[in-house]
Amino acid sequence: MSGGREDEIKCVIWDLDGTLWDGVLAESDEVQLKPGVVEVLRTLDSRGILLSIASRNFHDDAAGKLRELGVWDYFLYPEIHHETAKSEAVSRIQKNLNIGMGSLLFIDDQPFERGEVSHVHPEVTCVPAEQYRALLEEPRLMPRFVTPDSARRREMYREDSRRKKAEESFTGPREEFLAGLAMRFTISEAQEGDLARAAELTVRTHQLNATGRTYSHDELDVLRRSDRHRLYICELEDRYGPYGKIGLALLELGRDAWHLRLLLMSCRVMPRGVGTVLLSHVMRSARKARVRLFADFVPTERNRQMLIAYKFGGFRDAGRNPDGSLVLEADLSRIQPWPPYLAVVTSEDLPGLAMASSSS
Repeated sequence: MSGGREDEIKCVIWDLDGTLWDGVLAESDEVQLKPGVVEVLRTLDSRGILLSIASRNFHDDAAGKLRELGVWDYFLYPEIHHETAKSEAVSRIQKNLNIGMGSLLFIDDQPFERGEVSHVHPEVTCVPAEQYRALLEEPRLMPRFVTPDSARRREMYREDSRRKKAEESFTGPREEFLAGLAMRFTISEAQEGDLARAAELTVRTHQLNATGRTYSHDELDVLRRSDRHRLYICELEDRYGPYGKIGLALLELGRDAWHLRLLLMSCRVMPRGVGTVLLSHVMRSARKARVRLFADFVPTERNRQMLIAYKFGGFRDAGRNPDGSLVLEADLSRIQPWPPYLAVVTSEDLPGLAMASSSS
């Protein structure tokens, strides 16, 4: 398999003719799915791997055939048309899913199409169609954890799509639309049952990860149990359904100062305007405890937006760690308030904070 060798694969993009099914739909309506391909689709979907389509066909004909064959619902943002290059179709899918180009795998029976995609998007892994069964054994398609959130990832994207359509058709102020979503943001200390998802977040989250560090289930469990650490996890839901657990913060606690060793947030929730809520909560907790608050930041090619979030939140440069990573210190005299359109709920046992909501 070529290209994109570092990232975990988050989406497999399928060609149709000669790839997902045998035959060419424009030549015969009697095409049949390749042997075992339904099991491949079902297994990838159960692992939280997203599926899409880039095919040169008439959309309605192909969609009708996929429905007839019982697999249409597996695919998100399918690109089915004659006039667009496969590389452009891949770009559109990547943009709609809001994931890195290096986390895509493209499978097609035509060397020309694979070559065209590889030329335009060298980060994408391109696979010949005859290797479709081997996808189930590809290490980057075997996530370390399969959590309840990952198992319903496809449905979460469909809920996001409904949100986007509702927002596009809304004619009033944006904050009025957000208020109508009835969003509820919950912050709690991670429990044992949260650790698989927490570890998955450290592996999958790149753009909004302040340090890029990953942690195993066992490492997080040790930190969760430690008196010198606190592991926060947050989740979001609205009237369309749950986003799942979407953020993580790891605090190292000292007598006079706390140190934020990890802060990350799923990029899926950034359009909802909730990106600073977890950081504000940590800052409120530190202020209540009368300690200084520091945070690590390790710049990567993708996470500049996290540095902007820290600066917007009132953090300033305070030196470097021995490993060269940046150290920032919070100005606890100015903490961003909760967004007025958002209900924020925190566990009663969090230090210095009672149950809170948007009225806080």
